[in-house]
Amino acid sequence: MAHPLSQFIYCPVCGHRTFVENNTKSKRCTNCGFVYYFNPSAAVACFIRNKEGELLLVRRGKEPVKGTLDLPGGFTDCYETAEEAAFREVREETGLRLERCRYLFSLPNIYLYSGFNVHTMDLFYECYVADFAGAKAADDAAELFILRPEALSPAAFGLESVRKAVAKYKESVSNSLK
Repeated sequence: MAHPLSQFIYCPVCGHRTFVENNTKSKRCTNCGFVYYFNPSAAVACFIRNKEGELLLVRRGKEPVKGTLDLPGGFTDCYETAEEAAFREVREETGLRLERCRYLFSLPNIYLYSGFNVHTMDLFYECYVADFAGAKAADDAAELFILRPEALSPAAFGLESVRKAVAKYKESVSNSLK
């Protein structure tokens, strides 16, 4: 596997073409000494439930894995908490305003963006709205779907971390009903 910074050959501080592998997650400039550690980007994904317990899902309108099912979500912005990102991303992709959300778990992922592997730490939330009235697909969501949690099929989701999260979530929901 290539070093996660293999595409970076120029030092971002001094601009010299002296940016070399330092270890498995960093590069070092032999000219100015700058060391850059490659860490994952934070992203959020939301299981949105209404008062009937149904889930709102989206169909991806853009690559990667365009056309597959997904959870509303996306990257956190600078100076934004993960919870703020969850509220913002859900509003951007569905038009819904969340009443509340609670953190569930995290999973690492590799997200291919414009030919570059972005290593992410995906933070999964369970979010609540009274109903899905007024929801519409927007931003990078091509279509919306409403499903019962027990009808979820992890294989229908295109991103690996989301497939794993859907399986984990479906199992936890079914265990809570026992």
